[in-house]
Parts: sequence; C-alpha cells; structure tokens
Amino acid sequence: MSMTRQDPLAFVAEEIEDLKAKHLYRPLRVMSSQQGPTVTLDGREVISLSSNDYLGLTHHPRLRQAALEAVREFGVGSGAVRTIAGTMSLHEALEAELAEFKGTAAVLTFQSGFTANTGVIPTITGEADLIVSDALNHASIIDGMRLSKAPRKVFPHKDVEALREILRGAAEDGRPDGSGPYRSILVVTDGVFSMDGDIAPLPGIVEAAEAYGAAVFVDDAHASGVLGRNGRGSVDHFGLHGRVAIQVGTLSKAVGVLGGYVAGSEALRELLIQRARPFLFSTSHPPAVVAACREAIRVMEEEPQLIERLWSSTKRFKAELTRLGFDTGRSETPITPIIVGESEAAIRFSNRLFEEGVFATSGVYPTVALDQARLRTIVTAALTDEHLDRALEAFAVGGRELGLVAG
Repeated sequence: MSMTRQDPLAFVAEEIEDLKAKHLYRPLRVMSSQQGPTVTLDGREVISLSSNDYLGLTHHPRLRQAALEAVREFGVGSGAVRTIAGTMSLHEALEAELAEFKGTAAVLTFQSGFTANTGVIPTITGEADLIVSDALNHASIIDGMRLSKAPRKVFPHKDVEALREILRGAAEDGRPDGSGPYRSILVVTDGVFSMDGDIAPLPGIVEAAEAYGAAVFVDDAHASGVLGRNGRGSVDHFGLHGRVAIQVGTLSKAVGVLGGYVAGSEALRELLIQRARPFLFSTSHPPAVVAACREAIRVMEEEPQLIERLWSSTKRFKAELTRLGFDTGRSETPITPIIVGESEAAIRFSNRLFEEGVFATSGVYPTVALDQARLRTIVTAALTDEHLDRALEAFAVGGRELGLVAG
C-alpha cells in the first residue's frame, strides 16, 4: 500500500499566498547594469531613487582602481576569519583610518552594519545591564537586543523627556529583582532613522544619559557620508566627540562598498575581537572591498562637492514633492518617504512610476506600520538636474492618476 508523502513545509507556500493577498508581497527586481543614477532593472532603464549610494561612490573611478590594484596584489579572498589567518595589513590600515576619520581611539570592522549591531550589543550587555532603545530603531538593533540577556526598555520615538524618566527610574530603583544597581545602562539610538529620514535629538539624549551615568550607542548607518564634516556622522554633526561611547557605521551605503564598523575605545575593540560572534565566525572582507573602502574615505575628504550636491538636490526634490501635495513625513535628510497609507496603494504607485521610467521602491509592513505604507526615496549626488526633472514629472503624473495628489 503506497502512501502519499505530505510536504512538512507546505505552510511556507501558504505564507507567500497570504502575503500576496494582503498586498505585502514584493518580488525582487533584477539589475543587469552597474549601480548609478540610472540602472537597468528587469530589462528596463530607469532613474533610480532607491539606492543607498548617497555619494555615487559605487562606480567612482578611484574606488574601481583601488579595488583592481588590491586584487592584483592580494588576490580575491582573505581565506579565513581574522582570528585564524584572515587578518591582513589592509584590514588593520582601514580600521586605523576609520578611527582617525571618526575621531575615536579604535575601530573594528564587521561584514555588515547588521552584523556590527548583532555583534556588539550582546557582547557588551548581559543580565546585569539595561538597554534603553528608541521605539523606531533599526531591525538590526532590535535583533542585537534580542540576542542579549539584558532587560530592555523602550522610549517613544525621539522623546527625550520620556528617556530621562526611564533613566531616572533605573538609576533610583536598580534591577527589578532587588539585587542592586545595574552594572551599566546603554542608551541606543539611530543617528538617522532609515524609514522616516529624521535625525535623532542626540544632544538631548547625551545630556540625559550623562545625568544618570548611562553610555550612549549611536547607529550612524544613514548619517555616515551625509551628516558632519566630510560625512563623519551625527556625532560630528552635533559636536559631541568624546561623549558618545559607541558609534556603529556602515561601509555599504555612502561609502559605496560593503561592511560595517564599530568605533569606540581600544578596550571595546579588544573585547569584540575576543567575544563578538559575527567577527569570530565570519571570513574577513576580501582585499578589493577593503581597498575600495579606504579610497572612499579619501574621496569623502578630498571631494566635498559630492556632499554639497547631495544636499542641494535633496532640498530641491523635497520642495517640489511638497508643492505637488505629497506627504513626506518628518524627513530631514536625503531619505524622503512619500507616505500613502495603504500597502496596495504604495505598491501600485511604485509600479506606475516604474512604467514612467522611475524606480522608487515601496515600503510596507513589517518595515513600517500597516497604515504607514510609503515609497522610500533617496536622492543621490549622482543624479543630475535632468534626472530630477524627469522623476518629478513621473511623480506628478502617477500621483494624479492614482488620486494621491490633486489634479
């Protein structure tokens, strides 16, 4: 007697169908060109407003040349994790240059900004510590906190007074089990929030933390290359050097290459080398990546016109979207959300823009709340005035057709 074998993972396909029914399913678009102001997606050339390549460094000739030279000299891979045989002189040089750029004692690089957060948070916190987090912090921060055994409290987005109250209570009451004060309190915030484009009130956060003996941790993924002198980030933007204990950054966005880093004290770097699991169990960056990252830092310091162009284009784009009647939320940076509400509307609008030759990806749950679906756009330094003109015309046409703005 034969028996029909049932698929024990049949629920996976059911989950996909449920996502499609709720308008939360987004297929991957395939790029067959280099990253840049225009790209070829699914065989169609479109203006890109969805890249994190803020300064246009992904295709910068100086970075290309640095990567090619590194491959010729060092090969294509490092061969091992850094604690075994994968630490090259290139890695040490990049970290020294990043530390100088960020104004910190030391830096340790990771394979991504995500692994930097999931590496550092559980390494430096445990059951005796407290983590206090902004409600809209990035998913990588949330996952880093979940990997830690430390209890955590959440304050409403950018609400410094609520943060102060949490810190006051933690300092006065100590650990909930009555075993004494917390060993440490870590206040964690994004520098720039990735879906809304607003900037953390870092001076107020730092002042509140200092009042109650807490350390401040800033994820500067979307502030790196955008805020501060030559893109040094939010700590530099607010003049808070020496008052923020830990800065996490990415090498995959404005830097234009790949990776993440943790900037702080020498002791922090040494502890992460010994204990951070993503560092201990992942092969180090290939030589081409490291060399391109090093060159990117030089470009950011030597070509300030890129950041100037980024901001001038951003201001123009935001002003025109507002004039057309779009809701761009609380954005203060090149991340400009166009909030439409329903997931189906966001996906339809994104698809309509694609037909007009503009790629602006939709953001739906779980990246944002169910009723806050949006198009998440980023203006980059590589976009010309002509690109922006064409993109804004597409927004006007699509927005009117779908009833998102007045005709």
